[in-house]
Amino acid sequence: MDLIGELSKQGGWVFISGDRRITRNRAEKQAFQSSKIVGMFLSAGLYKSTVLKQAERLIALWPVIETVAGNVSGGSMFELPMKSSKLSALK
Repeated sequence: MDLIGELSKQGGWVFISGDRRITRNRAEKQAFQSSKIVGMFLSAGLYKSTVLKQAERLIALWPVIETVAGNVSGGSMFELPMKSSKLSALK
């Protein structure tokens, strides 16, 4: 079984990635949006940063990530910003 399908069956997962192709590929995006997973994607600037900076931002944003993920339905996708603490919804 595919990863998205397996995690969706379990429910309650938050997916964090720097690979934004899933937001552009029609089939992958549709599969993700129909899942019970919440997606968090690194902004372009954060993706290009060092691993240490990425980890620092994830730790700083963790309370926001938990709050947002707990208040949205599965299939929602957000961009993790480089500087602010406001997550932007991805369509």
